[in-house]
Amino acid sequence: MKTPQIFILLGRSGCGKGTQAKLLQEKFGLNYISSGDFLRERIKTCDFTGKKMERMMKTGFFVPTPIIMNILLDILEGYKKDKQNLKGIIFDGVPRKLIEAQVLDQALEWYEWDKNTRVLLIDISETEAFNRLTKRRICQNCGKLIPYIGHYKDITKCDDCGGELVMRPDDKEEAIKSRLNEFSDKTEPVVDYYEKQGRLIRINGEQSIEDVHREILEKIN
Repeated sequence: MKTPQIFILLGRSGCGKGTQAKLLQEKFGLNYISSGDFLRERIKTCDFTGKKMERMMKTGFFVPTPIIMNILLDILEGYKKDKQNLKGIIFDGVPRKLIEAQVLDQALEWYEWDKNTRVLLIDISETEAFNRLTKRRICQNCGKLIPYIGHYKDITKCDDCGGELVMRPDDKEEAIKSRLNEFSDKTEPVVDYYEKQGRLIRINGEQSIEDVHREILEKIN
């Protein structure tokens, strides 16, 4: 059986991780794990943890590692049960802290998925990230995130469904600053961790979506 491909995507908020993850998912038929998606889904439970997570995310603070890894390990266990169909996994937004990177390495080894792992840093400056985040929008109808890059800067309606475009609720200026600070404080050590191991692949994120995707394909091959 072919070893599943594992991609770990890192980068500041607004760097386009989600967009590039979806492109890789479509190209290689991979399972997509987004911390933002599974946290927003967990919030719907409306228990103590769900309500507290919602408050933290609105203010830009990270949800604690035990909560993140508990949800993540449940997802991975589900994939293992369906291993015949697993071509690979893309992690978008996980790990965010050094301890999460170390636990994720152990989890991938445990599930025997550690032999074909690539770590991609979609690299943009903090100034570029802030500019994108304060101007990106989301479709009020279908929920598609519209990045502030390339031709997307000029569209006034969702290019999928024609819905109205609005600012995402957690893209307030103070929350954005907090997320960028959290990246500098907590995720930069993750970048260093993978770089020191010779596992980090740097991608210039300050290009068009198409050029970023092209560079990724060139470097992973």
